[in-house]
Amino acid sequence: MSRTSFSQSEFYQNLEFNRFGWIAIILTVVGCLGGITVGMGAINNTMALVIVVIPTMITLSFLLAVSPMKWIFSAAIVAVAIDLILVTYYTLV
Repeated sequence: MSRTSFSQSEFYQNLEFNRFGWIAIILTVVGCLGGITVGMGAINNTMALVIVVIPTMITLSFLLAVSPMKWIFSAAIVAVAIDLILVTYYTLV
């Protein structure tokens, strides 16, 4: 039994194989969640707006550039995490 690194694991192979399905999911989740975050209050604070827009645009740029799914998925996780943190903050404030 050979050991493979996480970057060569079955998960990333499946991401590449199902690229177009994952692109649709990532585009919908990242785009909509970014818009919700901006609408809930990030529009009033320039720094919060920058913190939301940069990871979202990096993810969307990776999608447009047909980058490896490993990069796209990592950028999407960062963008969604930041959006969820800010949505939670704006909900509680």
